[in-house]
Amino acid sequence: MSNPVKTNKRILALDILRGVTIAGMIMVNNPGTWAHIYAPLRHAEWNGLTPTDLVFPFFMFIMGISTYISLKKYNFEFSRAVGMKILKRTILIFLIGMAIGWFSKFCYYWTSPTEGISFGAQLWESVWTFDRIRILGVMQRLALCYGATAIIALTVKHRNIPYLIATLLTGYFILLVCGNGFAYNDTNILSIIDRTILTPAHMYKDNGIDPEGLLSTIPSIAHVLLGFCVGRMMLESGKANEDRESMLNSHLIKLFLAGTILTFSGFLLSYGCPINKKIWSPTFVLTTCGLASSFLALLIWIIDVKGYKKWSLFFESFGVNPLFMYVLGGVLSILFGSISFPWGASSISIHGFLYKILLMPVFGETGGSLAYALLFVGINWCIGYQLYKRKIYIKL
Repeated sequence: MSNPVKTNKRILALDILRGVTIAGMIMVNNPGTWAHIYAPLRHAEWNGLTPTDLVFPFFMFIMGISTYISLKKYNFEFSRAVGMKILKRTILIFLIGMAIGWFSKFCYYWTSPTEGISFGAQLWESVWTFDRIRILGVMQRLALCYGATAIIALTVKHRNIPYLIATLLTGYFILLVCGNGFAYNDTNILSIIDRTILTPAHMYKDNGIDPEGLLSTIPSIAHVLLGFCVGRMMLESGKANEDRESMLNSHLIKLFLAGTILTFSGFLLSYGCPINKKIWSPTFVLTTCGLASSFLALLIWIIDVKGYKKWSLFFESFGVNPLFMYVLGGVLSILFGSISFPWGASSISIHGFLYKILLMPVFGETGGSLAYALLFVGINWCIGYQLYKRKIYIKL
């Protein structure tokens, strides 16, 4: 979330983990066709966990660590100036998320207008989609969780935050149990609340469940707070004269310890509270934060301790401008699906040409779908690398 920390103790693995998650989010959102997705790139249909289900929560975990780093320069003291800065950034990220949704609707209606309408009517139909635009989404969830975490970090004693996390997760679990929250249908309390407040026209449609809905924002805030606490545990100042090697070894021990405890706790408790991304269940929070902590420890060992850095340049290009790269991926995806050109007796979109004409005949339906996702990530990387090479950091 923040610019790389420019100190002699900067940990490159933090940027790499951000980059891995952003590249992963772009890839899973852009298959060649949703009808033929490479199996590991599918979300779990309901309960359970796939590799794809890890990328978003991993990013939220690292956002918690980044929030700790960015607020440390204010000594975690709340002021009107800092509060306004957090509020402006929260609103900006939220509005960018909604703008992407609006742009998607605009392009869809502009390229598929109602037959027989005038230019003015087509323009109005494309522009005015606010009565059916989705209000929440990935960027909106990031905004809300960042804003809540930052304010809590500045106003609550840090030693009390773990108790707050436990309260949020326990309270949410009770809500799920009492409100049929593990049902994959519109009787789920999460669906009822979202349909009542947001209305169906402004929701993601998945059996009545919006995976970034209102109530599931509660455990998502706990998720980022957990990342904040792990970041605090890892990065709190040790000995003033501690050398880099000792510092990194300390980080590794703390991260592996936190990762093991959280992952084991999540899987153990899943017998009574299923791991479920779409409702962001408490066990989903514990398990994914634990796996993210362990993965970060592994990256620190590979990159910062052993010094194997050449392979990481690809992901670093994503990691230094994470939210911008995610937004770029969303905009390019919309444009690739909307911009068409003549092909044979009809026309074809850029997306359709790359997948159906170039990749599918060579790799097949599923292989071509995967190849398109990888190609799309590569196109995004080319832009991200140019920014990285010129040391241009776009902070949203």
